[in-house]
Parts: sequence; C-alpha cells; structure tokens
Amino acid sequence: MIIGISVLLICVLLFAGVAVPIAFGGVLLFLAYTGGHDVSGFMPTGHWKMNTVVILVIPLFILAGDIMKNGRIASPIVDLAEMLLGRIRGGLSGASVVASAMFGAISGSGAATLTCIGSVMMPHLRKANYPDGFSAALLVAASPLGLLIPPSSAQLIYAWITQQSVLKCFLATVVPGIIVASLLVIINLIMMRKQTDIILPEDKEQFVRAFSRKTFIAMPALMMPVIILGGIYGGIMTPTEAAGVAVLYAIPIGFFVYRGLTWNVFLDTLKESGVTIGVVMVMIFMVLIVSRFLIFEDIPGMAEELIFSISDNPIVVLLMINLTMILIGMIMDDFSGLILSATLLLPIAKSVGIDPIHFAAILGVNLGMGNITPPTAPLLFLGARVTGAPVERMLWPTMIFILFAWMPTLALTTFIPEVALWLPELLLG
Repeated sequence: MIIGISVLLICVLLFAGVAVPIAFGGVLLFLAYTGGHDVSGFMPTGHWKMNTVVILVIPLFILAGDIMKNGRIASPIVDLAEMLLGRIRGGLSGASVVASAMFGAISGSGAATLTCIGSVMMPHLRKANYPDGFSAALLVAASPLGLLIPPSSAQLIYAWITQQSVLKCFLATVVPGIIVASLLVIINLIMMRKQTDIILPEDKEQFVRAFSRKTFIAMPALMMPVIILGGIYGGIMTPTEAAGVAVLYAIPIGFFVYRGLTWNVFLDTLKESGVTIGVVMVMIFMVLIVSRFLIFEDIPGMAEELIFSISDNPIVVLLMINLTMILIGMIMDDFSGLILSATLLLPIAKSVGIDPIHFAAILGVNLGMGNITPPTAPLLFLGARVTGAPVERMLWPTMIFILFAWMPTLALTTFIPEVALWLPELLLG
C-alpha cells in the first residue's frame, strides 16, 4: 500500500513540474518515516556509491559537449551532411539526421545535439521552404541518437551501475542507432516527396571538389570521436581519461580552428556546464539513494513476482518490461530513468535469460524514445524553444517518427538479441 502511494506521489510530483531530485527526495522521506527507517544512513549510502573516479566521466563529457556546442564545431559537420544529401527533395532534412548522428558521436548528449544541430539546421530548412512543424519534429526525433551513438553518457552510467564492460555497452547501441537514423531518413524522404515547393540548391561547384573541401574543413571535428573511441577500444585510455582528452581537444579546436570560442563564450560555457553538472550529479545522488532503498525493501523482487504472476512467457515479460521503461522515460529525464530502470528491471530481464549488454541496448532505445514521447517529452519541448516551431505542429510528425522509426527499432533490439550483441561479440568476444 505504501509503495503504491509512493509511486503515485512521485508521478504527481513529476507531472506537476517538481524537479526530479526534490521529487525523489520527498518520496524518500515519505517512505522512510512511514516505514520507520532511520534517514541518517541515506546520505552516507549516496556518498559511498558516488565516491569513485569513474563517475568523473559524466561531468567531463557534459563539459566537452557544451564546448562542442558553443565552439561552432557542428557547422562543418552540417555542411558536409548537406553536401551529401541536400540536392534531392527531402535531402536537406535528411542531412539533419546524419548531422545529428555525427554530432551525437561527439557530444554523447541528446540535448546538446538538439541545441546545436537544431539551431544550425533550422534556418536552412526554413529558407528551403521545408514545413516548420515537420522539420522541428525530425530534429527532435534525431536528437536522441546522441544517447545511442558512442560515446554515450547514458551507457557509461549503466555500465558503472551494473558493473558491465563500458566498451560492450558502447557497442551494443551502435546498430540500433544506425537503424533509427536510417528509418528516420527513409520516412523523411517518403513524406517530403510531394512537397513541390521545396527549393533545391543549385550546383555551383563540382561535387568532388566541394566534397573534398568540406571534408577537409570538418576533419578536426570528425577526428574527436575517432580519438575518443580509438583510445578506449585500443586500450590506451580509460573512459574517464578519454573524457578528459575530449575536453582538452575541444578547447583549442573551438578557439583556434572554428573560432566559435572567445574568452567570454568559454567562461559562459563553463558556467552553463557547471549548472548542468550540478543538477545531474544531485539527481544521480538522490536516485541512487532511492534505488538503494528499493533494493533494501526488495521492490525488484516484488516487481518480479508481480510480472511473473501475470505470465512467465519471456516474450510477454519483455513486453511488460518495455512498457514499464517507456512509461518511466515519459515522466523522467534519461539519467534518472536509466538508474531506476537498471535497478528495478535488470534483475527481471536476467531472470528470463536477457544478457545485461543486450538490456543496455534495450534501455538505450527506450530512453531515447521516452525523451520525445508526450506527455513530458523533454526533448520535444526543448526542440520547440530551439527551432521556434509551435509544439502543436510538431506533435503529429513526432508521433509518426516514433511509430515508424523508434518503435520498430525497439522491437528489433528487444526480440533479436544479435542486433545489440553482434558488434560487441565481433570486436571484443
């Protein structure tokens, strides 16, 4: 009874717009006092969980993503993607998906990807007469690729919580990320084929020459994921060291190559990153305490009994797990949803034979989709602010992208384990 009230209370608080750490803290106090627990042990539990050098990777990647965003490092990537696809109807909007995937591999953040690529691409799309609502919705639907294409902060946290290989968790979401990106481009081309008022660019320069020039300009930006992932996969750097290298690499690139950074912009970036890091770390601290409390009360065991009382068929169990994660993703941010889902649902998934690395990919796709799925849909509302398009015009196209791109990818990732496991097994065994 108390647990049911707690779940209802946290849903009400989150829907009311209460900050996630405060909502979790309030529910935690409610559970502690109604259950007769000593709250003095909560703070040391959170501190002990976070007292590891591994968690430094989160603030470092957040800082690297913000430097990328404010250092104009996305512009050459957008130009290159536009060069590849922009000369066909629907190609420019398709280029925004490719640019989101490429920038997502640099920033590892859905919000940073949307802010950066959205602000660069939207003026081009408007100038070419692409529909506002559709263009903004496509940018929103493509932004969670930053959570799937490595290096992903979400997968780093999952690997840290579940004690899994960071490299395998990174690789598990690569194929799902490529599937989502491909489906988004295809759906976009189908929907835009009848938009006869789209303005196509004129061929003012030979393609090979222009492509070579823009690739050369974009090379410093494109080298960043190569350095990070090559260093990690080659055993040269740990993920934490790679995150530090990402920051050190991004600063001179932003200052001297693309010249988006000035000292004032750099200081503003540090302040912006500091606020984001503070919010994320407090959020993780509170959710870790709650997850520890849930384990102490054997809530995962109770959830497992409830699910298996309905059915012990692995397919049905996976469907219920996915439904639960979608609901969590709809009302929580990606970090909170990930920690809670990993704590609650991974034991259930393992009980029906799901590999933890496979579950990492399922969770990654669910979190990405949850971030753009109403009612809360944090990336959807962020996209409205970044692009200036009304949310009501974005809803219908967003639902199309969810139904025909994200949902099929989730089904493939869930029920065909090789989609997630093939690449980790191929490269790491």
